[in-house]
Parts: sequence; C-alpha cells; structure tokens
Amino acid sequence: MAATRATDAADEAYDVIVLGAGPTGENVADRAHAAGLSTVIVESELVGGECSYWACVPSKALLRPVTTRSEARRVPGIKDAVDVPLDAPAILAHRDAIVSHWKDDGQVRWLDSAGLDLVRGQGRLAGPRRVVVDGERVLTARHAVAVCTGSRALLPPVPGLAEARPWTSRDATSSQSVPGRLVVVGGGVVGVEMATAWRAMGASVTLLVRGDGLLPRMEPFAGHLVAESLAEAGVFLRTGVEVREVRREAPGGPVTVLLDSGDEIVADELLIATGRAPRTEDIGLDTVGLPPGSWLDVDDSCRVKGVTGGWLYGVGDVNHRALLTHQGKYQARVAGAAIAARARGVPILESDPWGAHAATADRRAVPQVVFSDPEAAAVGLSAAEAEKAGYRIRVVDQDMAATAGASVYAEDYRGRARMVVDLDREVLLGVTFVGMGVGELLHSATIAVAGEVPIERLWHAVPSFPTLSEVWLRLLEAYRG
Repeated sequence: MAATRATDAADEAYDVIVLGAGPTGENVADRAHAAGLSTVIVESELVGGECSYWACVPSKALLRPVTTRSEARRVPGIKDAVDVPLDAPAILAHRDAIVSHWKDDGQVRWLDSAGLDLVRGQGRLAGPRRVVVDGERVLTARHAVAVCTGSRALLPPVPGLAEARPWTSRDATSSQSVPGRLVVVGGGVVGVEMATAWRAMGASVTLLVRGDGLLPRMEPFAGHLVAESLAEAGVFLRTGVEVREVRREAPGGPVTVLLDSGDEIVADELLIATGRAPRTEDIGLDTVGLPPGSWLDVDDSCRVKGVTGGWLYGVGDVNHRALLTHQGKYQARVAGAAIAARARGVPILESDPWGAHAATADRRAVPQVVFSDPEAAAVGLSAAEAEKAGYRIRVVDQDMAATAGASVYAEDYRGRARMVVDLDREVLLGVTFVGMGVGELLHSATIAVAGEVPIERLWHAVPSFPTLSEVWLRLLEAYRG
C-alpha cells in the first residue's frame, strides 16, 4: 500500500485509524500493521511530528555544541584551544539539516516502506469509529481509532501576552537568528534548555521563574546545580516572580515584560515555557461524549475510559501520563499490541505489570534527561514523591566527582548522584544524576528501577574502571555503610 495512493471506495474502511503521524502515531500504526491490520494515518502537519521538527531533535542539535565546548574547556591540553565563541550560523545550519529543513519526504518514504497509508488533512471524529478528513473524506475503523495528536505550548492568561506574539518552544527551536536579548519564562525543561542554548550562542538571557528554583519535578539539588552553571554562563536568573503584563508596540519590535515586583524588562524576544495543553480541541471529541480540548483518561492499555465499545485509544501526550517522546513510543508499542490482540479476540490482562498490554512504566520508571550544562537525568520517584506515596525510604547521596571516571572526564568535574531505596523491599524507587555525560548513565538506573533489582543483586553488576558508572559502586557502599 502506498502512502499517497488515490481515494476510492475501498479506501474508506480500515481496521485501525491513527490521528497524528508523530513518533507515537507512527509506532501505533506500525505495530497494528505488523499484526496484519490495515492501518491509515491522518496528519495535518508534517509526518514525524513535534519531536522531529520542533522539539527533541532540533533542541539537541542546538545544545550539543554548547555541552561539547563546556566539557572540552575542562580538559587539560585542549581547553585553551576551544575557548572561543560558538559559530552560531553553523549551528543553526546544522540544526536545519537535521530537521530536513522542515520537509517530511524522508518520513513519508518510511511510511511507504512500512506499508502504511497516509491521508493529509485535519482529521475529526464523527461518532463511533468514524473520522472525517477536512470535512470531505470519511474513514471508518473496524477495530480502533488511536488519537496521537500530541500537545502544544500553553500560553498563560497574561494581559497583552497573546498580542505580543511571544515565542513558544517551536519558535525557540526553529529561529533563524540569535536574538540580542531574550527573556525566558519558565524553569522547566524547555526553559532551562533554551536558556542554555541561546545564551551560549550570544544572546543576553533573563530567566524568570515563578517558584523558588529550576527543574521542580526533579530532586532539588538538580535545579540548584543547573542554576549555578547558568549563572556562571551569564544567564540572569530571577526566582519567585510572576509576569503581570506584556507589551509589544510593533510587530518585530522590542517586547516589554512587566513583573509583579513592578520591574520592567525589555527584550527582543520573549519565550513562554510554562506548560503544555492537549491538541484535542478540534478533533471531534464531543461527537463521542468527551469534552473538546481535554486530556484523555486512559487505562493501562491506553484505551480511553468511558467510551462505549472500547474502540478509542489515546496514546502519548494526549493522555497526560508522561509527556516525553520515548514514553509515547513505549505507550504506542503497548497500545498497538493491545489493539491487535483485541482484534483477534485474544483476552488480555491489563493488570499484569510486566505484560505487553500494560503501560505501567508511566507510573514506575519514567526516565528523563535534561540536556543542560551540566546534564540532569532522573528516573522513578524523587525522595519527596516516595515519602508522599507512603514508602519507608532511605536516601543515599554521592559526589559524582569522587570517582576515578570523573577525574579523567574533567579536572573540575561537578555533579551529584542520589538513589532512593525502598527499605521494606530493598529495591530502588528512583535515581537522579547531575553532571557532564550523566544522560548515558540513566538507562542502567532505569533497568534497576523498572526491574526492581534487589540491592544485593546490584552488588554483582560491576562498573568498569575508570568510568562515571563507578558512582554506582559508591552509592552501594554508602548504603551498606
């Protein structure tokens, strides 16, 4: 089946219809098709979705030169050679190439090779198992419709903000030039990463945070260490402040940000990175009894609750369980397997935490890396979250610099590691690392948390010398006392 084949009567009915051709939708469709189900994807923008063109991929392309230079500056024998300004035009050109200049030809070729049909246009539900594209083409699903439309940046109700046309995450990752002055509002992942990237490329950056620190969903020390590094890089960080009003007198002109303290900040661009909203406002949820614009409440197989017949699935960001590309793809594998099993009439056990039809990692072991300088990486529960959940815990901290691997990595390595131990079962509930290169440590932690590996067994997972992984040995030694 070709992704661009012409419409005819036979095209109207499919086993599975997928709304959204991002990584999540692609994986749902691929799994369903591989199980022998005819599958079509409906996409209103670019095949490949947010991650490929406006989020994970371009942001990491912008950040990689920043962290590479930072690491090299800490290595004797080379640090003086790299103490030069970054070549911003070259970085932006490389970013453009990595996102294929915002063209999806390669992704469409992959759909063709996988045997998946593509219908371009805005798809809307029109009652049970029916999707209408651009008000014209009607598709029907024999077994399932999967909503994989993702999320969008949420603009808070600040007077003048919408009229000022601020940057969202899409603008921050796709800008063709470096702003002279940039104000970033929000201390989460997007705010931290974009403040890091644009400051390193020459922008004067002010980071405004309503709370008392950065990265509020991680252990507090993660935000503290990242904040120290941003300050050293020249980012002006203000915590405990709120934006009261925004003014931009002329399109493309300077923007004025008024704070609740009475202060005013003038900048060339304003990035709002304060949250996400589901892209479900115009997909016909009302035709199946669900409120438009809502997050979709799903079970562990990603089937939407409260929909008669159990044919509707909400996978990825739209279900608000874990707004991360890798978690969306994980959910997609689960949902695709569940759709295929139910289509064959095979009973599935959704309560099985280790089963192929239950996305339990969304609760047990969600990994995330913040590609700041230094990196922050975490999986599972923080200490505060574990205590709130009622676990009896012990927290073990270690200085990342106290390993031979760190001393080789950099002459002034700074970082910290923490593991949160369930004392009743002696398994890990969560692990956090902060430091250069720690993103590559996270999967070992994810395996330990997801697999509920006993502490006694972890003693026999021997870290190589001299690597950063030696921090595992130091954590276990500290736990044993």
